[in-house]
Amino acid sequence: MPRGSRQIPVICYLFMKGFGMIIKNENIRNIAIIAHVDHGKTTLVDELLKQSGVFRQNQAVQERVMDSNDIERERGITILSKNTAVYYKDTKINIIDTPGHADFGGEVERVLKMVNGVILVVDAFEGAMPQTKFVLKKALELNLPVIVCINKIDRPEARPKEVIDEVLELFIDLDASEEQLDCPFVFASAKTGVAILELDEKPESMQPLFETILDYIPAPEGDPDAGTQLLISTIDYNEYVGRIGVGKVDNGRIRVNQEVVVVNAHEPEKCRKVKVNKLYEFDGLKKIEVAEAGVGSIVAISGITDIHIGDTLCSPDHPEPIPFQKISEPTLAMHFIVNDSPFAGQEGKFVTSRHLRDRLFRELNTDVSLRVEETDTTESFKVSGRGELHLSVLIENMRREGYEFAVSKPEVLYKFDENGRKLEPMERAVIDVPEEFSGTVIEKLSGRKGELIGMSTASGGYTRLEFSIPSRGLIGYRGEFMTDTKGNGILNTLFDDYAPYKGDIQYRKQGSLIAFETGEAITYGLYNAQERGTLFIGAGEKVYAGMVIGQTGKTEDIEVNVCKKKQLTNTRSSSADDALRLSPPRILSLEQSIEFIDTDELLEVTPKTLRIRKKILDPTLRKRAAMRKN
Repeated sequence: MPRGSRQIPVICYLFMKGFGMIIKNENIRNIAIIAHVDHGKTTLVDELLKQSGVFRQNQAVQERVMDSNDIERERGITILSKNTAVYYKDTKINIIDTPGHADFGGEVERVLKMVNGVILVVDAFEGAMPQTKFVLKKALELNLPVIVCINKIDRPEARPKEVIDEVLELFIDLDASEEQLDCPFVFASAKTGVAILELDEKPESMQPLFETILDYIPAPEGDPDAGTQLLISTIDYNEYVGRIGVGKVDNGRIRVNQEVVVVNAHEPEKCRKVKVNKLYEFDGLKKIEVAEAGVGSIVAISGITDIHIGDTLCSPDHPEPIPFQKISEPTLAMHFIVNDSPFAGQEGKFVTSRHLRDRLFRELNTDVSLRVEETDTTESFKVSGRGELHLSVLIENMRREGYEFAVSKPEVLYKFDENGRKLEPMERAVIDVPEEFSGTVIEKLSGRKGELIGMSTASGGYTRLEFSIPSRGLIGYRGEFMTDTKGNGILNTLFDDYAPYKGDIQYRKQGSLIAFETGEAITYGLYNAQERGTLFIGAGEKVYAGMVIGQTGKTEDIEVNVCKKKQLTNTRSSSADDALRLSPPRILSLEQSIEFIDTDELLEVTPKTLRIRKKILDPTLRKRAAMRKN
């Protein structure tokens, strides 16, 4: 399609509103792709990009091209929402790819203000899942039209007809209107790049989905003659230009070098005059610099310092903020602490409290779901997020950037009602497990104050269990769950509500193996220590007194000397020359380490190493503290 043909200004006048003329910009469609984790959103965007001509025919394109972050590519999940744009029949379709994991729900909530409709992607085998309900609820609350895309219809066990019924039941559960219930269904295989409107059709391309978008998603509307109004829904960051605000032009036009005022619906006192330095629109995977943009355009703006999500850019003569949805509050907190271990500063580039503070507060620029609070000491910061994954991704990003610090065990954030009752966050956990493991899962979650509220037979010999469980009951459970189900279980969680405190939970039934002295782990010392439990380190690794080097088989902690060498003597026994055999150490990942640490322990995080340690390294002081606590 020639580039010139894309610039046709098709604008349809609709109706008078006050003294302005509300128009529809028919050559633009703004959509968000929403779904449960791993239902194929990013792969679907790949195909829409390919089939709209964004890439050359012979161009090598990696899979999930929108997942540009290293951690996103490694884990196969979307963490940050991404903007892109494609052209179809002279219509520009702005597409926002959103995260599917519940911990990044804040990303979904805010970008929905930029769009005029959504594509709800549902796996043809798994059907409606917890996060499907969450994202659909947010879309329906904003009265956004929904196109349901049943994806992965090429899977051998796909059941698209049953999934249609599940999705419609979900609409009814969420009190959808008659108009919302009458939504179109498209059947697709994003992996092979085809879509159809009826299951008996022969699939050829993504054209049916493109046509459905043009027919069903309304064009953006606004008053082109009114004062400028643009709500910032996403913040990008670039080292060269600083913050970049991304949002949709609701009314008027926005131009380069234009003077605007920044206002915010949640901060009535905010009113600051600024100048637009540069303006960009999205084209494929690129940002294209433009001189101005009109109603319905999704643009990126640079040059405005201290711009935040929820800010509205307005004309100085009519500063009226656009209402912005309050983001759901965090439910989990950890303390990020300056590293004070004997090995502090050996591997990290940024190690001081000033470095740590600046980095954490900079994260607030782009992550609306995060909270950072200063504590009584300058060495520690309380960081609150939506879940373990949310916080672990921040930790992983920081260690890759060269930061060195320590973190505490995650703790849930409690609330109190008007009667002074303690309330805690509750999760809805949906678990699919092979039938033989269901008893173990029920027993374990019941011990963590979980309440079984539903049990049904899922496809493929699996049992689906639905629990209402305190958020703290899931801390440290995922690793145990994978062990109990031999890697065959699927655990999905979603924040439900606050409920009265359910009572104390015993997190860990096994104690820690603690290094007795500082030095290098020796095979002889490790050989004696492995009889006491499972080791986390191997020979040759540096340890310090108070560092956790393994897990015991008993409930109490045990100190061991892994630096102990075999004493040399003049006499030789028959087995003196036999090699000592060590069991392979259990190497913990970042998530496993966070799950393992107890309330009196910290996780030391450096760019190269993860070490679990006691908060109090000195054994005498540690025993005194334990006695005082008891």
